[in-house]
Amino acid sequence: MGKIRTRILGLEEVEKKQKEEQKKRASEKKKVRAPGLKGGERMTEVEVKETDVEKMEKAKKIIEEETKTKKEEKKTVKKSRVRGKKYQSAKKQIDPKKEYSLLEAVQLLKKIKYAKFDESVELHLNIDEVGLKGEVEFPYSIGKTIRVAIVDDKVLAEIEKGKLDFDVLITHPQYMPKLVKFAKILGPKGLMPNPKAGTISPKPEEVAKKFEKGTVRWKTESKFPLIHQLIGKISLEEKKLVENAKAFLNAVGIKHIQSTFIKTTMSPALKIDLKSL
Repeated sequence: MGKIRTRILGLEEVEKKQKEEQKKRASEKKKVRAPGLKGGERMTEVEVKETDVEKMEKAKKIIEEETKTKKEEKKTVKKSRVRGKKYQSAKKQIDPKKEYSLLEAVQLLKKIKYAKFDESVELHLNIDEVGLKGEVEFPYSIGKTIRVAIVDDKVLAEIEKGKLDFDVLITHPQYMPKLVKFAKILGPKGLMPNPKAGTISPKPEEVAKKFEKGTVRWKTESKFPLIHQLIGKISLEEKKLVENAKAFLNAVGIKHIQSTFIKTTMSPALKIDLKSL
């Protein structure tokens, strides 16, 4: 049975006062349904004062703001990369202010080598323009096998299947119309034959032999005047690494080069003195 409320009848003023008090009490209360119940379950009604509801809303806003702030902080905080002891030890042996001759740089790279595998030796160039490209024939092997393919019906069928088992694609001019439909596949990968790269020729077999000997195409990054090039493995003789490096720098053109750095896969970079070339 609900709560019994008494009312004095017959006295209009008293009855009116009682009604006003009841309305006031009712206005100070607000019904809130308990969360977490699924459809079909009995809902329990809880009477909460208006002031309590306001406090709950304020607390909810504070919690939401704090949660949002923490999420934003997690996004902005970046973990700084910590190099290993071997890398730090190698770095201490390099003078960051010095510009090394190619021979000095190669000798030092061999000295500070700490990786267990045969690391690649790389040149990294800052040049004066974007879009510079060309080719170079290294005097010694750079430790990478160049896969050369000559276009024929079989190769076209493989390309259509999405198989691109080659690093250089050479074609006779008569096959160019058939290659056009694959431009969107070959173009972005730098494999589309073109006259400037010397990969379109009436004598594709002769061109293929040239690339198989070690001729490599190079170009800048698409949006930045930077060139990155493998010139050999650290196990290669010092003299051969130096000769490969010189061949590549001359192919790019010393006049275009603003600065050059040499490093292995795992080592810090050494700056090269271009005047010593």
